[in-house]
Amino acid sequence: MNISRISRLALALAFGVTLSACSSTPADQLPSEQAAPGTASRPILSAGEAKNFTAAHYYSAMDPNAAPWTPSPIRLPEQPNFVVGPAGAQGVTHTSIQAAVDAAITKHSASRQYIAILPGEYEGTVYVPAAPGSITIYGTGEKAVDVKIGLAIDSEIDRNTWRHLVNPAGKYMPGKPAWYMFDNCQSKQSATVGVMCSAVVWSQNNGLQLQNLTIQNTVGDSVDAGNHQAVALRTDGDQVQINNVNILGRQNTFFVTNSGVKNTLQNNRLTRTQVTNSYIEGDVDIVSGRGAVVFDNTEFRVVNTRTQQEGYVFAPATLSNMFYGFLAVNSRFTASGDGVAQLGRSLDVDSATNGQVVIRDSVINEGFNMAKPWADAAISKRPFSGNTGAVDDKGNVQRNLNDANFNRMWEFNNRGVGSKVVAEPKK
Repeated sequence: MNISRISRLALALAFGVTLSACSSTPADQLPSEQAAPGTASRPILSAGEAKNFTAAHYYSAMDPNAAPWTPSPIRLPEQPNFVVGPAGAQGVTHTSIQAAVDAAITKHSASRQYIAILPGEYEGTVYVPAAPGSITIYGTGEKAVDVKIGLAIDSEIDRNTWRHLVNPAGKYMPGKPAWYMFDNCQSKQSATVGVMCSAVVWSQNNGLQLQNLTIQNTVGDSVDAGNHQAVALRTDGDQVQINNVNILGRQNTFFVTNSGVKNTLQNNRLTRTQVTNSYIEGDVDIVSGRGAVVFDNTEFRVVNTRTQQEGYVFAPATLSNMFYGFLAVNSRFTASGDGVAQLGRSLDVDSATNGQVVIRDSVINEGFNMAKPWADAAISKRPFSGNTGAVDDKGNVQRNLNDANFNRMWEFNNRGVGSKVVAEPKK
């Protein structure tokens, strides 16, 4: 992984600089040329319709008994509960992140537990189990790249290989807090561990907070595209906050689900996640899953060093009866290659899926397919079809934004060379 480039991107984010090609007017200052209703290949929301797609709506719970959520900025204590770093370093309580997580969970405290990580590279997985209290894990370096958590895990490896890779010294053992997570994967009946067990960092903790870190699945270009998912971060919990974090990988880099221990997407629980000031990199279905996620001031980068044939940013598996999936606002999208990458596609894991995405008030730079920015659905191959509705005599767009006959992938007020709406040929 080219960390120097990541550092450059992190600095650009810190100073509010976009990395698009030089021009007299930066892309983020150009007026948007996107106008409703758009086209069947690139549907555009009207200003009135866009009011439905704000962070507050994505943070609202489908469960009427669930508590409302209005996330506040992550606040760190003067003294953390645990410190991870080299043995003998001042203040260090544990030399591995997993050991600190285990210690935090075994306190059985309903209060938030804070785990500070000193700069360095930490090879291996980190599993954060469900618990009465929430966990905050944060790096103490000046930049997110100062603390790196990584491992090369391919979804296609067999269970024995996976077991020895992620648990070489027995850090997951019966009686330890995260044993049920490890055992769930090692007990799979399939020949390979699959996408869900390929995560480097996996959390089922409600209220998890991650800040100032780099999480990477380092499989990189060592396997072909296709079935070789390699997840960097998987979160199953609700009310998760991620700030100033680099999430690096190739296929299914960031997987946000509503799964329980059984590793299924077959329930109606809607988990909510906020991602701010971060950088996410990959090539195929970079952000995937069945959850409500808001990305604010986040950089998305599609790389094509592994596959020059395809590239997708979002792959939501949103249930058709849930109105909110992924929302990107005030963010930036860039792709390498010549118009191969697409903004996303629905991940049709079942017949009840109709993925939902809105990209708004963002900059879409070079490398994307402007004629067909959204792709046909994964698995089912359902053709992409955007709802352009009808325009009445007053110029108002009339359409059902959740019409099951159409895809639910929308844009609003985006700028940049990749945001242009290409007119479709007349039939």
